[in-house]
Amino acid sequence: MSFLLRKIVHNEAMKSDPKEIYGWRVYLLACSACCGGMLFGMDSGIIGGVLTMDPFQQKYGLADKPDTVTANLSANIVSTLQAGCFAGALLASPLAEKMGRRSALLISALISIVGTVMQAAASGQLAVMYVGRFVTGLGVGGASMVNPLYVSENAPRAIRGGLTGLYQLFIVFGIMLAFWINYGCLLHVHGTAMYSVPLATQAIPAVLLFVGMSLCNESPRWLAKQDKWEQAKATLSKVRALPQSHPYIVDEFNDIVTQLENERQLIGGSGFWDLMREMWLIAPNRKRAAYTIILMICQQMTGTNAINYYAPQIFKNLGVTGNATNLFATGVYGIVKTVACAVFLIFVADSLGRRRSLLWTSVGQALAMLYIGLYVRISPPVTGEPVSPAGYVALVCIFLFAAFFQFGWGPVCWIYVSEIPTARLRSLNVAFGAATQWLFNFVVARAVPSMLVTMGSNGYGTYIFFACFCFAMGVFVWFFIPETKGVSLERMDELFGVVPGAELKRNDPERAAVQVEAVGKRATFAEVENI
Repeated sequence: MSFLLRKIVHNEAMKSDPKEIYGWRVYLLACSACCGGMLFGMDSGIIGGVLTMDPFQQKYGLADKPDTVTANLSANIVSTLQAGCFAGALLASPLAEKMGRRSALLISALISIVGTVMQAAASGQLAVMYVGRFVTGLGVGGASMVNPLYVSENAPRAIRGGLTGLYQLFIVFGIMLAFWINYGCLLHVHGTAMYSVPLATQAIPAVLLFVGMSLCNESPRWLAKQDKWEQAKATLSKVRALPQSHPYIVDEFNDIVTQLENERQLIGGSGFWDLMREMWLIAPNRKRAAYTIILMICQQMTGTNAINYYAPQIFKNLGVTGNATNLFATGVYGIVKTVACAVFLIFVADSLGRRRSLLWTSVGQALAMLYIGLYVRISPPVTGEPVSPAGYVALVCIFLFAAFFQFGWGPVCWIYVSEIPTARLRSLNVAFGAATQWLFNFVVARAVPSMLVTMGSNGYGTYIFFACFCFAMGVFVWFFIPETKGVSLERMDELFGVVPGAELKRNDPERAAVQVEAVGKRATFAEVENI
C-alpha cells in the first residue's frame, strides 16, 4: 500500500515519511468513520425516488394534487431531514469535545437508527414521517460534523486530504446505492413495501458506523487535549504502526504538545464563550472561520443537492419519460459521482491540491449548468417526442456536473474546513461548517421544487441561477483561499499568520507576557502583533 501511494501521490511530505504509517490500520479507521457519510448519502438519495413512487404518493396524499401543492409537501418531507442535521451538527460539537470523537460517532449512529425505524413504520402518517426524518437528521448531522474532524486528527499529513475526502466518497457511494435500491424496488417490489423497504435500508450504514467505531481508537489529539498524554502517545503509535520511541512518533507527538501548550499560554479558559471570542476576535482565527462558512455555503449553492434530491423530476424536465427510466438515469448519475470521487481521492486530492481543484471545477460546473439552462429555455423537450441531440448533450452535462463536483467542491470543502482550524477551535470550526452546510442544504431542498415550477418553463432559471453562483465561487477562491496541501495540522497556525507563542517566550519573555495578557483582554490580532 505504501509503495502504491508513493507512485500515485505526488506530495513532498511523503518523501520523508516512514512507509509503516501508510498501513491498513489508518485506512480501516477512516472507512469505519466514513460510514457516517454513507448514512448521509443514503438518506439524501432514497427520498427523491421514494417521492415519485405511486404507493407512497397515494399513502401520503400526494397523488392527484396541483403541482405547487405536491412540490410543497415533497419539499417539507425532504427538508425536515436537513433541519435535524443542522441541529445535530451544532449539538455534536460540545459532545465531541466532552466525550470524544469516537463516542460522538457512536451516539450519532444510534440516533440515526431510531429515526430510520420511525420513517419506515410511519404508514401514511405525515407527522410520524416528519419526526422520523428530523431524528435521523440529528444523527446524520452529528456524524457529518465529527467524521471529518476524527479522520483529519488521525490521518498522516501526506494523505490527510485523501482520507478526509473519503467522507465525500462514502456520501456519493451511499447516494448511488440509494438510487439503485429505489430502481430495484420499483421493478420488483409491490404495494407499500415498494417505498418502506428503501426507507428501512437507510439503517444499514448507521449499523456499520456503530460496529466500525466500536472497534476503533479515540483521536490521539483529543486525548492530548484532555491531558491524557501517555494514552495519546500510545494511540498515535498504534495508528502509525511505529514504536513510541521512533523519531517520527516523537516529532509528531512533540508538535501536538507544542501547539497545545502554545494555545494554553495565549488564551486562558475553555468555556464556549472563551472559544467564541478566540474564534472571532483574533484575525487569523476569524479568517479561517469565515472561509469555512463561505466554502460550505458555496458547496450547497452549486446545486448538487438539487439533483441528488430531485433527480427523477429533473431528468423528466429534460425529456426523459417514464418513472423507471428516470430512476435508471438517476442510478447512472450515482455511478458517475462515485467513480469520479474515487478517481479524485486516489490520484488528485493530495497531488493537485485544494486550491486548484476548487478553481477549475468552479468553471466546469458553471458551464454545465449554463448549458442545461439555455437548452431548457431555447429548445425545451416536447412531451411525446424523442429527446433531441441537444437534449442528450444536456443529459451529458448533468453527468459532467456530477464529475466536476466530485473533483473539487464535494470532497475538498470537507478536507479544507477540517484541517485549517487551530486545535482548540477545530471542533467548533467544523461544527460551524457542518451546520452551515446543512442550513443551506435545507434551503436548497426546500426551494428547488418551487424553483423548478416557477422559474420559467421547465425551471430553466434554476440552472442559470446555479451557474452564476458557480462562476462567483471561482472568483472567491482565486482571491482568498490559500493552498494547504502537505501542511501538517500543527503548521496551519503559521500559514494563517498566528503568533507562535512559545517562540516569543524564548526570544522576548516580557513581550510575550504582555501579548498573552492583551489576547485575554480581547485584543485583535493586529494589536497583539504590534505590542
